[in-house]
Amino acid sequence: MKPRQRFVKCASPRGLHRIAYLEWGDPKNERVLVCVHGLTRCARDFEALAAAMSDRYRVIGVDVAGRGESTWLADPMLYQIPQYVSDMVTVLARLDVEGVHWVGTSMGGLIGMTLASLPDTPIKKLVINDAGPVVSKVSLERIASYVGMAPVFPNIEAADKYVRTVSATFGPHNDAEWRFLTEIVTRKNPDGSLRLHYDPKLAEPFRKFMPEGDMELWNFWDAITCPTLVLRGELSDLLTRDTVAKMAARGPKAKVVEIAGVGHAPTLMHADQITLVRDFLLS
Repeated sequence: MKPRQRFVKCASPRGLHRIAYLEWGDPKNERVLVCVHGLTRCARDFEALAAAMSDRYRVIGVDVAGRGESTWLADPMLYQIPQYVSDMVTVLARLDVEGVHWVGTSMGGLIGMTLASLPDTPIKKLVINDAGPVVSKVSLERIASYVGMAPVFPNIEAADKYVRTVSATFGPHNDAEWRFLTEIVTRKNPDGSLRLHYDPKLAEPFRKFMPEGDMELWNFWDAITCPTLVLRGELSDLLTRDTVAKMAARGPKAKVVEIAGVGHAPTLMHADQITLVRDFLLS
């Protein structure tokens, strides 16, 4: 099913910017599932999940500011969770629904966790994919080693090789899947070469505010009350087993499932991963 492309204007201290989102399923369905991607990914990451969920949901995949078809922010220091949460509130207002289910991968999970912690939150069920209230220093340093580097690729084969390298922690995927994961995050330059889809300047606040140790957000986690599922890649360097054990014991007391053979983060493209999400949200 081909998604419908939609846009909405959002506000920041530097003016207005356009947020793009994709919509699958019946546009009149009041049951809405919002899906938000990781730091350098995009809404089309959720195409396989949307195909499996659009019989029961109006599925929304959002391009976070500075990524995909959303516009780049005038002030790169605004590429932070507070601005992203504000944008999501505007998107939800456009959808005209009182409550949603949420699937967030990595950064998308942190956005969902923050929004779910607020009083009168619209999030009624939450799936956090390989993220949590403790983000390890080692994973932040790994991401900082490549984010914002703005490489240029002579062809799709070179881009494919790069994506396989920086995204190796996604776990095993076949050639067609890797090509899809590459094509959706590349754009063509005037000379025919390829670049990545996101604003390289989003790395500026990421590096400027790099913590000395692990980043801890337990105050947000402990304020969440909705049913919550946490997916953890078995080999994840971002979300440790110690952290997920605590996530299961405090705050929303999440259900935790570990996915074998995957690091940070499961792509939710494969049937076993999709089934975990579907069964939880529809239970």
